[in-house]
Order: sequence, then structure tokens, then C-alpha cells
Amino acid sequence: MAKPARTRIRRSRRARRRPRRTVGLLATTAALVVFAASTALAAHLALTLGSSANATLGERVVVSAQGRTLYTLSPETSRRLLCRTSECLRLWPPLTVGSTKVKLKNGAGVHGRLGILRRANGTLQVTLRGLPLYRYSKDRARGQTNGEGLQSFRGTWHAMTAVSGESPRKPAMAPSPVTPPPPSYPSSQPSEPATTTPSPPTTTPPTTTTTTTTPTPPPYPYPYPPY
Repeated sequence: MAKPARTRIRRSRRARRRPRRTVGLLATTAALVVFAASTALAAHLALTLGSSANATLGERVVVSAQGRTLYTLSPETSRRLLCRTSECLRLWPPLTVGSTKVKLKNGAGVHGRLGILRRANGTLQVTLRGLPLYRYSKDRARGQTNGEGLQSFRGTWHAMTAVSGESPRKPAMAPSPVTPPPPSYPSSQPSEPATTTPSPPTTTPPTTTTTTTTPTPPPYPYPYPPY
């Protein structure tokens, strides 16, 4: 028996609707793929540096997007690179980006201007306040600062501080030696023996005593006259 015309019409309508739904699903999927790709591209073209409080150093240090501590080599600058050998770059890998179009951002607490330095081998290294940034290969976990204070490759490595006034740090100065007070002396100095100048002898002129001798009259030469 032939099916009713109404049934054939309904089936034809359903068949027409299926391609439209398929096309809509494909369009939605494509839109999601494009959105995910654009989001990934935007994330690839942006780099944000954060900060983390370090209890060992007693201050906030700059960290990468993965939370690893970033270092600088003192007295290295973007115009005078000291870390150039393969050994140095292996121990201290630079923080790099893939393109100069990458947008650099300061995270919470990070102060200073971010920049990009093109090294001799063509890699693009990130700088902060004009100082090239590195990671330390022996920091195995977030927040570690095992490279702080190490001296190598003609300089000293320091964790980059988030505040510009604290970087680079200087080694603590040794306390100045205490100078003992000078010995005290008695106020009265021992008196020197008095020098007596002998006075010239006094010459007393001899006293001449004049003795006046009264002569005794001689006895009467004559005897008394007889009576």
C-alpha cells in the first residue's frame, strides 16, 4: 500500500533540517577552535613577571611565570654582557621570549621597566631596569634562591628584587673595630728635683779690733821720804 502523502512530506522536512543542524554544529566548533587558538596566541605574545616574598632574604624577589626566581649578574648590564660562554648559559639560562612583539607586563609588586635584549646568538632576553634576567639551573622548586651570592663568571649573582631601590644588593659591611680608649695618666706629674743654684760665698771682711792699752805707770822710783 502506498504511504500517505502527509508522511512523505514530514520525512522530507526532517531531511532538510538535518543538514542545517550539522552546519550549525560545525560552525560552533570552528568558532571554539578559533577562540582557543587566539587565546593561546595572546598568551604566547604576553609575558608577566610576578613577585614572591622570600623569607631567606627578607624581601620580595622577581619570579617568572612558573614561579622560579630570576637573577642578575653584577656588574653586568645590557650593554656589557659577562655571561656569554656555553657553560654560563647552561648553569644560568636566560629568560627569553620568542618575538619582539611579546608584550611584557609587570605583575603585582614588580617595579621597573621591562625590555628585550638581542644576544649575539639571536635569542631575545628579557631585561628589567636594564639588567638581563636569568634563572638558576639548581633551583628545583618555586621560591628557591640557591644562586644568591654565588661568585662566578666575573661577577656576583643576586636574586632580582621587586623594588628598584633594593637591587643590586651590596654585601654586608663588617663592623668597625672598637678602638680602645687611650690610657689615662695621673693629673699631677712627678715633680723633678729642684735645682738649687749655689749662691756665691759671702766674703765678710775681717774685723780689726783696735785695743788701746793704757800703760801702767812705773813704780815711784824713789822711796817715800823718811819722816
